[in-house]
Amino acid sequence: MSSLFRRLFWWVPFGRVQEVTPAELNGELRSGSPPQVLDVRTRREYREGHIEGALNIPITELRSRAEGLPFDRGRPVVAVCLTAHRSIPAVRILDDHGYGQVAQLAGGMVAWHREGFPAEVSSNA
Repeated sequence: MSSLFRRLFWWVPFGRVQEVTPAELNGELRSGSPPQVLDVRTRREYREGHIEGALNIPITELRSRAEGLPFDRGRPVVAVCLTAHRSIPAVRILDDHGYGQVAQLAGGMVAWHREGFPAEVSSNA
């Protein structure tokens, strides 16, 4: 994908990006060096159930906040949304900001729940 296209149409949820399955992510989260998880759903969606330790920044805010993320650019990041559509542009944004190991959760939180993996519920986020 050309650089100009990516700058103009960063939000387009089409195309392919690196992915991890729910089972792979669940295993990585239990490992000694878990990936950083960025949940790009709305705050309401996040409060209703998210992966433990995930940082919530809605996709509508990510471009303006990408430089200030409290993530280590040298560690993997997994972007999460509901069905793996909003996470596609999130992966591209993170890649454009120097995060070299970025993937999306294949199938999003729908797939995560379907596999029976745990989710935290928040009263505030």
